[in-house]
Formats: sequence, structure tokens, C-alpha cells
Amino acid sequence: MWRYLKSAFLVSVEVPSLGRVPVNVLAASAFAILGFAQPAFWLLGLALEATVVPALAFNPRFQKVVEAQALEVSQGSDEEKRQALIRLLENEAQQRLWSLVKKCSQVLDVYRTQQAEAYIIDTNEQALKNLEWVYLKLLVARHHLLNPTSETEESLGKKIHVLESDLQRGEETESLRQSKTATLNILKKRLATMRRKQQTMEEIESDLTRIDNQVDLILENATVQGKPQAISTDIELASDLLGGSIFGEDEFAINALEQSYGRRKSVAQKEQA
Repeated sequence: MWRYLKSAFLVSVEVPSLGRVPVNVLAASAFAILGFAQPAFWLLGLALEATVVPALAFNPRFQKVVEAQALEVSQGSDEEKRQALIRLLENEAQQRLWSLVKKCSQVLDVYRTQQAEAYIIDTNEQALKNLEWVYLKLLVARHHLLNPTSETEESLGKKIHVLESDLQRGEETESLRQSKTATLNILKKRLATMRRKQQTMEEIESDLTRIDNQVDLILENATVQGKPQAISTDIELASDLLGGSIFGEDEFAINALEQSYGRRKSVAQKEQA
């Protein structure tokens, strides 16, 4: 709620020759200055702001505008992260992704041609974007398996042994112990992934092929069906994308985008309500 109150107080209007002007801020400043000459202006200004700002902040339409603006800013930053992930992929992987994105776009074009209701198009667009996101994560995971770091099973094993020895001695503070325990768990996951690299690669390729086929089926159904329907993109992956160790140094970017996709879905659901 604080975000809405802050946005309501800082709300701006477009003024010719001046650009966007923060009307509430200017009004509050004016009343503050006038109050030095007549203190009654302070009470008047406080009463007006206490009435106008909450009324605007609690307005559902204004809240949707604030959510949309926040989402737009987030999407700009998220798109940069997404493009950075795409750039690290090999040409063949990029082509696979763009082919999938093109087919998803064709699906939406078919629904628009069929004059589907706006909420169906929006829901399907979000579902397809989620599929594209899973597809990109799979390609990033495959990239890191194909292009391993300088770490080897031996070096990871040594690091694990050192951490386990430190934890057994129990000489650390509680916070340091928690940090080392978390690091140890990550190293063990990385070692397990390294040892089952070939199996993980096969699982990822299977998941990529499955998504390709699912989007093909969605496109075929959209073309032959007379009535537009909501798309179901529930898919059970063979590979484990929950373990961040599979994404290497791109784990933080993946996690940030994962949270963003969750926020977009939440905002879309609010707008449909």
C-alpha cells in the first residue's frame, strides 16, 4: 500500500511547455510556504493532502496504472537479462529458440484472425511466453553442460572435503556455518550434475523436443478449430531445472527472471479479475 500512497503523492500531469508536473508535490510545497505567513495554510494543506492522496491511492484504476508502470520498468530490465542469456547461446541454439518464438507468434496471429476475445489472447500469450522461457532455460542449461568451467570432478571433490572437515570441527559461528553448509550443498549438486552429464544432456534434449512438438500441436489445433480456446501448456520436464547449479554463473539472472515471470502472471490474473 505504501507504493500506491507514494505514487499518488508523486502523481504528475502533462503541462504544455513544462512537461510533466508533480501537482501534489507543488501543492504541498505551496501550502508549506504560505503557512509561514499564515499557519492556517498548514492545516488546510494537510487536510487536502490527507483527503486527496489516500482517495487516489485506494482507487482500483489508479492501482492498476501503478502496477502496469512498475511492470513496464521491470520488463525493460528483464528483457536485457533475457537478451544477454540468448547471446551466450550457440547459433544453432539461437535458431531453435527463434523458430519456437515464431511459431508461438503464429498461434496468436491465428487467434486474432479468428477474432478471439481479448482475455483468451492475453491468457494464451502469457502461456506461450512461459513455454518460451522454459525453452530458453533448457538451452542455457545445455550450453553450460557443453561448455564446462575449469572445474573438474577432482577439484570439486577437494572443495567438498575441505568444507565437510571445517563443519565437522564446529569452530565457526552459526552464520558462517550456515553459509558453508549452503556452499557445500551447491558443490555437491554441481558434482552430481557433472557425473551425470550425459544423462542430463539427453533429458534436456528430450524436453526441448517435447516443447517443439507441443507448440506444433498448439498451432495445428489453433488452425483447425473454429472456436478459439485457452491453451494448456502444463508440461512435466524430464530434466531438473530447479537446481541452480545447472545454470553456472547465470544462476542469478535465471532466478531474477523466474521471479519476474511469476509477477507478470500475477498482474495478468488481476487485470482479468
